[in-house]
Amino acid sequence: MRETLRVQLWPLPTLGVALAAVAGVGLPQLDARIQLDPPTWLKTYLFSGGPDAARSVLSAIAGSLVTVTALTFSLTVLTLQLASSQFSPRLLRTFTADRHVQATLALFLTTFTFALTVLRTVRTGKDEQTEFVPQISVTVALLLTLASLLALVLFLSHLARELRIETMMRSVHSATVHTIHRLLPQQQDTAGRDSAAGNASGATPEPPANALPLTVSASGFLTSMDEKALLRAAVEADAVVLIDRTPGDSLVAGTPVGVAWPRPGTHLSSEARARLVGRAAAAVSIGPERTDREDVAFGIRQLTDIATKALSPGINDPTTAVHALAHSSALLCELAGRDLGPRMLHDDQQRLRVVLRRPDLDELVTLAVAQPLRYGAGEPAVLARIAALLRELAWTAPPDRHPPIAGALARLRSTIDGQDLDDTEHVRLVELTRLAEEALAGRWPPGR
Repeated sequence: MRETLRVQLWPLPTLGVALAAVAGVGLPQLDARIQLDPPTWLKTYLFSGGPDAARSVLSAIAGSLVTVTALTFSLTVLTLQLASSQFSPRLLRTFTADRHVQATLALFLTTFTFALTVLRTVRTGKDEQTEFVPQISVTVALLLTLASLLALVLFLSHLARELRIETMMRSVHSATVHTIHRLLPQQQDTAGRDSAAGNASGATPEPPANALPLTVSASGFLTSMDEKALLRAAVEADAVVLIDRTPGDSLVAGTPVGVAWPRPGTHLSSEARARLVGRAAAAVSIGPERTDREDVAFGIRQLTDIATKALSPGINDPTTAVHALAHSSALLCELAGRDLGPRMLHDDQQRLRVVLRRPDLDELVTLAVAQPLRYGAGEPAVLARIAALLRELAWTAPPDRHPPIAGALARLRSTIDGQDLDDTEHVRLVELTRLAEEALAGRWPPGR
């Protein structure tokens, strides 16, 4: 629920409208209490016009704010459409989760609602009514209008900056780094972690042939897993649970997300099996789209989408693809130093209970390189950047993670050899692959 609300445009504006309605009712009552004897210092700053002037001011504020709000919504929708068609549909979350956009819309709607609510309290003294001008309320409405004008200028400046593809990629990069730091410990620190709450050394257990399939009841994308609930379910059933799907994977209702089996010397009754399947399914959160809450590969997926979109014939922007590969390289180098092994949860007696699979470096490298290599095979700049990516990754990754890099390097060489490149380009690309090989061997000679 929290993740869903974070990427929606309506929660913050709705809260602003509610608060404005309450303030629009309560503040005029405060006006009525102090109207007869306001402090001298306060009179200088308060609205001093009569009922007609107050109504004109509040009507102008309400009318203008409706127009400005409609303009802001239109610009936001235009930005979303541009980001979806020009770069990637998966970038829409970046805009809808933008607090600047949400706060600007909330301020506009708050000002409109407050002015409209206060307008109903202004009385002209006709028809046996007592004349009443809520001076404090009208003054607050004027201040909110000035704040809205400033917010409009800042919003336009912010929107112009956010429309740049470099800003989008930097936002994706920052969000992914935050997810990596939050979920994955440094590789050298994993051995000292509390095994009851995190990782522990040891090989992933092999499930028996008669292991119990753990199915899901809904279709969608795996967004997160409740580790505590899975651990409690495994302990209660005295079983071992293996979840072999990772956040970001597509799930289909009725298909297994993992398996479970009893510990040696124990047995799972039919009642315990049914209860374990139900509790495991409840611990797996499924949503209509991928999120960066626990999906460390989602940022690379977005950057790869940007790169492949830029390489399409309709756009033909290899420079953007090269920049996207640079961000992917930085993220892969960050991931190379993190613990990408399966996450193992133990009970209080240090017995293995839950195993959660994570994407390994081979999957992540393939995700970052395969599609740009396919669609940018004829562009030397893209091939050169992929070679540089593999060189950078080879230098930062520990030796035990070199095989997937070597495999990607072999695919790159095969692609280069299969292209109709002139001799100069071919020699340069071959030299870059040689430098990547040197990095795999722990050497970083200067390029020629």
